[in-house]
Amino acid sequence: MEFGWWTKDSEGKKWQICVRFHGGNVVFSRHHGHHTSWEDFEPDDELWDRLLLEAERRLPRRLMSQKEFDRLKARRPA
Repeated sequence: MEFGWWTKDSEGKKWQICVRFHGGNVVFSRHHGHHTSWEDFEPDDELWDRLLLEAERRLPRRLMSQKEFDRLKARRPA
């Protein structure tokens, strides 16, 4: 399953965020501009909150099961 959105950092640089969730693994990647390569990175709490919000939006439309959502929440570091 893949999630994506755009965000800006503290310097005002716009980043495209892509999160891949498969088999219990969660990988956050980002890039800015069309001709730059994707880089994996460690997300902060704000990005985890956004990911869980995006996942919650998929629950009512049955694009994600409750079991998958619970597994995703369990992957968030304490």
